Parts: sequence; structure tokens; C-alpha cells
Amino acid sequence: MLKRLISVLLCIILMGVCVIPAAHASELEYPRKREDIGIRDPCILVSDGKYYMYGTGAAWHGYGCYVSEDLENWAGPFTVFTFPEGHTADGDYWAPECVEYKGNFYLFATYHDRVLNHRGTAVFRASSPIGPFEQISDGFATPDDWDSIDGTLYVDNSGQPWMVFVHEWTSTDDGIGRMCVAKMSDDLSSLISEPKEIFRADDGKCGMNRRVTDGPYIHTCEDGKLIMLWSNFTDDGYAVGMAESYTIDGKWRQQPRLLYSKKLSGTEYDGGHGMLFTTTDGKLMLSIHSPNSSGEGFHETATFYEVIETNGTLMLKSRYGKFHQFLEKLTAFFSGLNDKISDFWNKIILFFTNIF
Repeated sequence: MLKRLISVLLCIILMGVCVIPAAHASELEYPRKREDIGIRDPCILVSDGKYYMYGTGAAWHGYGCYVSEDLENWAGPFTVFTFPEGHTADGDYWAPECVEYKGNFYLFATYHDRVLNHRGTAVFRASSPIGPFEQISDGFATPDDWDSIDGTLYVDNSGQPWMVFVHEWTSTDDGIGRMCVAKMSDDLSSLISEPKEIFRADDGKCGMNRRVTDGPYIHTCEDGKLIMLWSNFTDDGYAVGMAESYTIDGKWRQQPRLLYSKKLSGTEYDGGHGMLFTTTDGKLMLSIHSPNSSGEGFHETATFYEVIETNGTLMLKSRYGKFHQFLEKLTAFFSGLNDKISDFWNKIILFFTNIF
């Protein structure tokens, strides 16, 4: 009884101090350092010259965010949505991802439903990045009888919105996670097509072929190719791999290299659940949580790496050097030849990019 009372009091305190009206967002102070903030699945929204960071652990019984002007000094956390009394959500408030769409802001976020006894992705809407958000999906947008997590929005060239999401390994028939896509209604409140499985966790390359399919995020390349960031485990820990396709519901091929791993980063920590954003000065950045677990003297926090698009793939800028510039020049030459030679060369490029 005492523990329950303490939890209720903490919730009231958090709600009281962590909700701010949008009109006062310009008056914020930024006392918290990035490395001191414990957070998983960090998603960065850039809006009106500020960075809004949403993630698992930023709020109690709902979802929250931090606000920054430089990605290093942060205000918050601010609660952007709290589940009302009587709602069937009872935990696993995971991976809120905020996007701007047709003049409003939308959260795609996971929770566990005590009645359905499953996790699912729901959709929430607000007129401001810091809310307050309201749930617009009727419960989960994803199937009620699946464990579905980490929903993300993709809008195709025709303007059709899609949700990309994880059919979690915990509710598949063989314990292997799937990645799925489905069309969404124009107001993003529901799925309007049956989910389609586009690949499995054990399809991954470079040792990233365990049972987990985490954190999808879609990047559109200059030539129109789609690259999906997604996370799984390797012998080196949690990592970010990439799959590619020219259509969201078409055939996806796993790229033969990772975007992020402990080895590629040159640090002692693994990390994952990646997404991309562009800074106010035009840099393409990867956001992950790293490391993937807490221990004595360290905890999960948001970590950012500059990324470049090169030769049909993405790579950490710190890994990009003169050899890759040379490969780019050769690629430009071979791209002027016939399609078969060009395709063969691109496969060679990916092989060498993976090594170097």
C-alpha cells in the first residue's frame, strides 16, 4: 500500500513540474547534459530551431521529451502524454517517435494493454511538439493479437502514409521477429491494409541474424532507393543494420554491412535503435542509445554520429576516407555503362565499404 501511495505521489509531482505550455518553450533553460540523461530509443524531432528528444524512460505512465538548442544541453523531461484513469495501458511505454505531418505532430508509441495482454503501437496527435497529445487510434493501430512495437511513419511518393513496425519475436510462431508494413488512413488513426511481412530477423547480415527486429527507420536516398535502419544483436552486442528496397512493400535486401556496431564506432559500447535527423546546420545525424544496458558507472543515453550517404549506402562519417572517395569516382564511371556492369560494381563497392 505504501509503495502504491509513493508511486501515485511521484506521478502527481512529475505531472506538475514536467508539463509546460508551448507558449513558454522559448523561455527554457538547459541545465542537463546529454550524457547525464538516461534514455532508450531516442528519437529527435527538429522544429523551429530546437531539438525535441523523445524516448523510453522520459515519462512515468506515458511519454515525455527533452528540449535542446545544441544537442548537448537539455531541458526537461516534459510529460507530453499521460494515460488517463481507466485506460487499459499498464506498462511498457516504449519508443515514442514524433513526426510532423500535415500541420500536426504525431507520436507513434508502444504500450502494453492489460486486457489484450499484448504490446502494440498506438498513434497520438498534438498541435505542438510538447503536447498535450491525445490518442487518436482506437487502442492499438497494430493487430490486437500480436506483440507489435516500434512503429514508424513513411509517406510514399503518392502521399500514401504507411506504418513500418515490428511483429515482435515474443508473439511469432517460431520465436523469430518480423518486420512489417501496412497502409495507414490519411489521418494516421488506423491501418487500412493487412500488415505485410517484408523480412525476418534471421535475414540480417554481418552476424546480425538473431531473433530480434528492433527500431525500424526509413531513409530515402538521392536516387529514390529506400534504406531501412533496424537493430538486432551480433557477437559484438547490439547493432544497427540496413536493408534496401525501391518500394516500401516490395522485396527488401539486407545490405552486407552494418551502420553501427561497437567495432565501427571505435568505442567500448554497443548501441542501437537508430533513426536519422538533419541538424539545423544541415548535417545528417544518426541517433541511437548506447550502451544497450546499464551497469556500474554507465547507463543508456542518447548518442549522435554524423552520417553520410555514399555509393548507395550510409556510413558513419568517421569511417569515410580517401579510399571511399576513390570508390565514389569509380562508381560514377561505371554508372555510365550498362545496368548489369553497374549493378555488379555496386555489389563490389558494398563489399569493400563493409571491410573498410
